[in-house]
Parts: sequence; C-alpha cells; structure tokens
Amino acid sequence: MNDLEPLARLGGVLATGLLDVTDDPAALDSAGWWAVVAHYDGGLVCARFRDVRPAPPAPREGWRGPRPDAWTSSLDRAGYVAGVARIREHIAAGDVYQVNLCRVLSAPLPAATASDVDALAARLAARHPARHAGTVRLPAHGVEVATASPELFLSRRGRTVESGPIKGTGRTAAELTEKDRAENVMIVDLVRNDLGRVCVPGSVTVPALCLPEPYPGLVHLVSTVRGELAPGAGWPELLAAAFPPGSVTGAPKPSALGIIDALETAPRGPYCGGVGWVDADRGTGELAVGIRTFWIDRTQGPALLRFGTGAGITWGSDPAREWAETELKAGRLLGVASEAGEKSTRTTTGVHLGADLAGR
Repeated sequence: MNDLEPLARLGGVLATGLLDVTDDPAALDSAGWWAVVAHYDGGLVCARFRDVRPAPPAPREGWRGPRPDAWTSSLDRAGYVAGVARIREHIAAGDVYQVNLCRVLSAPLPAATASDVDALAARLAARHPARHAGTVRLPAHGVEVATASPELFLSRRGRTVESGPIKGTGRTAAELTEKDRAENVMIVDLVRNDLGRVCVPGSVTVPALCLPEPYPGLVHLVSTVRGELAPGAGWPELLAAAFPPGSVTGAPKPSALGIIDALETAPRGPYCGGVGWVDADRGTGELAVGIRTFWIDRTQGPALLRFGTGAGITWGSDPAREWAETELKAGRLLGVASEAGEKSTRTTTGVHLGADLAGR
C-alpha cells in the first residue's frame, strides 16, 4: 500500500497534498497545518499539508485484518506478572511510586495490498468511537497509524495549554478502586510538574480531578491539568517538558523510564507517544496520547500490524488484575482489527482476551 496518497484525518478534518516533512518541533510554531506523530522513544514526524477540509467519512473497505489467532505478545502472562513483581520491589526500595508496564502485540497482515490504515481507522470509528480518533498515513516516511485514543496529551489554544491524564480502569465505575484514584492523583501531580516547567508560575491548575468517564467496554478516571505558557515557550519547549506522557511512564518519570527500559522487551513505537495535529496559523493544536493505537510496521519483511497495551503498577497492584487490565484494553480493539471479530481474538496463550477477568 506504499502507493497510497499521504493523508491525515484528525480533529474533524481531512488533510491531503503533502508539502513537507520534518523532525524539527520548531516547525509547529511556523505556519500551516501539521499532522504530528511522536514515537515513545523520541522520534518525531511532523507533516505539513496543503489542503485541509472537513473530513468526509473514511472508506471502510480496503482493510483485511490479521487472523484472530495470529497475535503474539512481547510479554506473555508469566513475563508480565514477573515484571509487576519487579516493579513492586523497586517501589519497596523507594526508587519509584508508579510505573506503566506495557506489552506490544503483533500479527502479520495477510495481504499488504489490502491494508489501508485509513480503512482500519474507519472500522475503529464505527465500533469503538473515541474523542481523539484518526489516521496519519505517510507510507514513504514509515508512518501508518490508526488511533482510537481517548486521552488528551497536550492541547494548545494560544498560550493556554491543557492535559487530560487518564489513570484507573474498570469494566464499570463500581469496579474503580482507591488504588485507581491514588494512581490518577500521582500522575496528575507529575503532569502539574511537567507543565510547570514551561508555564507561568502559579498558572497551573487542576480544574477536574478523577472524574469517571465511560468508553466502549470500560470506564476510566480522567483529570484535567491546565496552565499558561511562559513568554518565549512554544511547541519545542512544551514537548521537551512533557514528553513522554506521564500517564504512560510513571512517577518519578526519570526513574520510571529506566525501569521500563529494563523490563519491556519490544519498542513501543508510536504507542505511548503522541498523535495529533497543530494549526500553526491559528496557534491551536491537539495531541493525543498514543494509546488504543495500531500501526503498520513494514521494516522487517512482511507487514506486521502492531498494538500496545499496558497498566499502571503501584504498591497496591495485584499482578493478575494488572494482566487482566491489559487484556480488557486490548480485546475489543483487536477484534475490530482482526478478520473474525472480537469474540475470536486470542492472546499468545490461546486464551480469549478478557477471559482472565471473568472470575474477579
């Protein structure tokens, strides 16, 4: 599908007519409309488009997903549970308070010529609607991303910036625990600190704390952190201060990043990075956290579809419950992306996604 036209479908608009691509975040303070994909490891792709118009519905044909039983995981259940135990040891030693432990699921695409990521995004929008859903398709630059992210990483309206960290997940609001709330508050404090590095002193506030929000198949706790950018600060400074997102790293962030590097066995790619748009002419922009996000990887021979899932680990974490949370987050979406629907989607252990939740 490398002959497909570059496009971005984000924020209610469809952008075509690719003008230029850069990894310099200063471009986002220049001119024009930009699609942005920031990889968790720091790689940045900013693509400026010429034609931006209200987005028509994306075509749903043009997607043939992997077999439901073809998914493999970078960490199996035993490896993930062992990782949770190791993080709890770090917490007991005072190294860290919270760490987001993730795994990357991969499956070969059966027909590379029937793998338009924009068609996958249309399937996601129909069956798993999300506030920050969209597509960035830049095949020549190795970017083919379809996201159904519910989480705001950074928005900017003039000098006002905002983040909407999500922490705490359950099937229903009644399942959310004090551990979920404590985890959310930890990350809110981290995001306040991140924004405080580039905002006017005293301007960072928390207008909303730990509000339950329903999404297809689950409920999250969501907070809002807001501030006013300091004079001279722009997108480069904002990204440098806040990236990678606190909700998918941990607290304190430097310690959490080191633990993640030691425990995770696959690169996260755009998962847990940022996906969104910037309108430099109007001084506005919106980047989502790259969760509930698929990407096509064509770098290692046959095309692979990848998807990341994870959970925030604290001292109060139960390893089996944390593994089950990663299953809950992945099951429905892998079903949408696969040929035979969500009820047939399986993990590497051959167990239906979500089955571990049945008895808890």
